[in-house]
Amino acid sequence: MSITQEEKQKIIKEYATVEGDTGSPEVQVAILTTRITALTEHFKTHAKDNHSRRGLLKLVAQRRKLLDYLNANDHQRYKTLIGKLGIRR
Repeated sequence: MSITQEEKQKIIKEYATVEGDTGSPEVQVAILTTRITALTEHFKTHAKDNHSRRGLLKLVAQRRKLLDYLNANDHQRYKTLIGKLGIRR
């Protein structure tokens, strides 16, 4: 259900704004989106896994907060990110 360290490093490298950037909203949202996608696939075979469903809802809420922050502070970066990740508002 979680992502491997290699996948995480690849995401960080792709979405980082500067070298060594791991804390920018873009990187955090991209990692959360990958985790949300993995959990969504998990629920296709394990529909009654309510403990993991709660974790999924927490991840979605955390991603929503980060996206709201990014939208409020830099709308252009927000639009670029949601377009790149393919998530809708």
